[in-house]
Amino acid sequence: NPATINDIPKFDIALAHQLYSDLLQPVEAGWGHAKSLLIVPHRALGQIPFALLPTAAVTQTAKEVVPFESYRSVPWLARRVAVTQLPSVNAFVTLRSVPAASANRREFIGFGDPYFSKEQQTQAANESGIQVASRGMQLRNLAIGKVAFVSPAKTPEEQKEGVASTPMLRAVANSSTLAQLARLPDTAQEIRDIAQALKADLAADVFLGVQANEKNVKSIDLSNRKVIAFATHGLVPGDLNGLEQPALALSAPEVSGADGDGLLTMDEILGLKLNADWVVLSACNTASGEGAGAEAVSGLGRAFFYAGARALLVSNWPVESVSARLLTTDLFRRQANDPGITRAEALRQTMLGLIDGTVPQDAAGKAGFSYAHPLFWAPFSLVGDGGR
Repeated sequence: NPATINDIPKFDIALAHQLYSDLLQPVEAGWGHAKSLLIVPHRALGQIPFALLPTAAVTQTAKEVVPFESYRSVPWLARRVAVTQLPSVNAFVTLRSVPAASANRREFIGFGDPYFSKEQQTQAANESGIQVASRGMQLRNLAIGKVAFVSPAKTPEEQKEGVASTPMLRAVANSSTLAQLARLPDTAQEIRDIAQALKADLAADVFLGVQANEKNVKSIDLSNRKVIAFATHGLVPGDLNGLEQPALALSAPEVSGADGDGLLTMDEILGLKLNADWVVLSACNTASGEGAGAEAVSGLGRAFFYAGARALLVSNWPVESVSARLLTTDLFRRQANDPGITRAEALRQTMLGLIDGTVPQDAAGKAGFSYAHPLFWAPFSLVGDGGR
């Protein structure tokens, strides 16, 4: 949880290269000529964005004039090949057999910055904007504590028979538990930026705040959208009292006035009808190996694939807001400008653009820091079909 760039630890290049030497170098003869690398990772390997593995040993000795600029010289795997992650080989075969998409689909629909309580709605109405301090950062974190499981009281029959009650979750999550979630106000701009990059209609295709609710997600025809983005928290059982399956958090019913509990659960996602090239799960660490992420990417990811998504863009750790917005926006701008580019290659070029791009300036116009540190350019992974 670094507050400023000065708090960011050094990336362990030697350890990352050791992983490359153990995992990919022994079979390099089989993939070294390729432009696209498909990886089916197992267990903990599923939490590694392979694009950040250095393909050669590097020692950083030069003194940095601009923080993190020395990482530009590291031979990241992303410099050689586009990387796509898959849950299984069968999943790849299935995704490639999906019928061609309709040509008359709309470009985009996005949901972001939901309000999880009346207090957050009031705060949004009163705020005049978020000021970011020079050389500071904004990280998107879940920012809630784990809620203890609830053990129901024994029934008279159980007491009579001496049956031990098993700890269980309550059947329904409620608004008071949803209110524990931190609001993510910066995600609103990200959704707008992606919409503008895809030349979408900001009035008809962007749903923020109160409008980022269950009713809109379920009632709008999502089968005619190429890109669908959710910029909110991804949750799993135990994150909220009563939550029994992975879910995306949307605006609370007390705020939106819509039916439901404010959670788009895995079952509800399975009931959607999609025909999307991309589903973007941004803001939360939807592919993290700890807690919510691992189950979110497997549960929510499977649900979106079954519902009709060809590829997911998920994050491996809480992302830094500005670089995340630049990455997602540039990714879809590249695809819009070059219809022939694959999803995997568009993501690779976008990562390199952040690594090699112009150093951001602070409010005074002085050089700030480079986005070449993997924290900024490597959080997102493409899961699914990396083709067009």
